[in-house]
Amino acid sequence: MSSAKILVVEDELVTRNTLKSVFEAEGYQVFEANDGTEMHHVLDNNDINLIIMDINLPGKNGLLLAREIREHKNIALIFLTGRDNEVDKILGLEIGADDYITKPFNSRELTIRARNLLTRTMQDSVYFEEVRQKVECYKFSGWTLEIDSRSLISPNGDLFKLPRSEFRAILHFIENPGKIQTRADLLMKMTGRELKAQDRTVDVTIRRIRKHFETVPESAEIISTIHGEGYRFCGELEQ
Repeated sequence: MSSAKILVVEDELVTRNTLKSVFEAEGYQVFEANDGTEMHHVLDNNDINLIIMDINLPGKNGLLLAREIREHKNIALIFLTGRDNEVDKILGLEIGADDYITKPFNSRELTIRARNLLTRTMQDSVYFEEVRQKVECYKFSGWTLEIDSRSLISPNGDLFKLPRSEFRAILHFIENPGKIQTRADLLMKMTGRELKAQDRTVDVTIRRIRKHFETVPESAEIISTIHGEGYRFCGELEQ
């Protein structure tokens, strides 16, 4: 894991140097970028495993850059956000960030969350290969979840490329049909971390998944809310 490559996208020199020092001390290879132009140059020339990016950047902000990344790559992404900026946190998750951490950050917490994310994402290929050996896709209520491409295909043929968190959540639902999944269970499956107060990650992810299903009106209730308990998958699995 120490051979993983991390790209820090941060325009504040002190913060960037701090992050570089913290992760190099953990044995990672660290690349730096001051803005989107430098970020794309690093990505074009290196096999990056994790991006840690500030949202407030000169030129294109982190949210816009994340959209560009998600159009072409499925790299693990952690956002750095202001402590009280709930809107940025939600928007970051909507775009497909894997995690976020607030400034000023605790270096120990950041390295633990980065390590857990890297472990999970770098093992994904093994995990999904095991799933693919059992089944190439799941079909339910006219929809198809493709394992290889990590895509959701509607009954009308519309294809939705899923961020890692959405794919993991839907796969977990399908593998546990009809069972109530608590927010804590879903967050652990999606991110590998424990649920804390005010964490909106699960709710935002479920909202994004529902937007896909709502493109087909009769599919709107495939994931139902069980008030006070969590969520349940109500799709009809095809054999």
